[in-house]
Amino acid sequence: MQAASTLPAAPAQQTTLRPMRATDLEACHGLSQHLKWPHRLADWHFHHAVSRGHVIEQEADQDGGTAVVAGSGMLCHFGGDYATLGLVIVSDALQGRGLGRAMMQTLLADAGTRSVILNATAAGRPLYEKLGFQVTDTLSQHQSASAHAPRPVLPLGGRIRPLRDDEIPSLLALDRHASGMDRSALLLALLRFAEVAVLEQDGRVKGVAMLREFGRGRVIGPVIAADPEDAKRLISHWVNAYAGSFLRIDVPGRSGLRDWLQEIGLTCVDDVVTMCRGTPPTGDAQWQPYSLINQALG
Repeated sequence: MQAASTLPAAPAQQTTLRPMRATDLEACHGLSQHLKWPHRLADWHFHHAVSRGHVIEQEADQDGGTAVVAGSGMLCHFGGDYATLGLVIVSDALQGRGLGRAMMQTLLADAGTRSVILNATAAGRPLYEKLGFQVTDTLSQHQSASAHAPRPVLPLGGRIRPLRDDEIPSLLALDRHASGMDRSALLLALLRFAEVAVLEQDGRVKGVAMLREFGRGRVIGPVIAADPEDAKRLISHWVNAYAGSFLRIDVPGRSGLRDWLQEIGLTCVDDVVTMCRGTPPTGDAQWQPYSLINQALG
């Protein structure tokens, strides 16, 4: 991890970019709350546990105040080939001073030769394009506390059941086939508190879907399946299991699920673009990721 470096700032207050510490997370949570992002403090702690973070620290003013965390960014490595980048924030007071670019350059240096994936808002996209990122897909965020899906109709010999402990290695392999990346360390961390539904037919696994607490309620993802109908069955399972609860799901444009999610009451509240710097991952044609873990982790 890189050592701290001095960044351009107001003459009276020096600004430093340094590795993130656990003691910074409450301040980082405050930055995301100012932006009205849904992340809980617990979500920040999880990201910090599985990622490599940096913060922008603004030194104390001349009146003797304390230094404050005024920006953040995180990078999650997936083996030696890929990484995802997210939670990049610069406080309003420091906008327009090149700190966002400096944060991105630090994170990209940390990525080394890995291809880097992120999900970009319209405001962030111009900077990312200048840094060599290219759009690879769209992403829509859906959420609701009143979604209602028909009970999934399963094929003959089909059932949806919990993941067994002895199936965890198979789950990790399935995710590698679908995502084209080795996300094993991240998924193992998720499994400590996520629920996993397995779609099985005649003893053969046809798809999996995780659900966990996140933000305002629970998030469905990742969802991995062989086709859209199986993905819908798995998503419907969680919608019915947590009827009346706040649910969120982030789906790639290529999934083809946007309109169906709207039909079952999971309203689209935001659209962003997925971008990659380097070589986009290519999964096995037999499997496809139908939803993300979240926008910062992919």
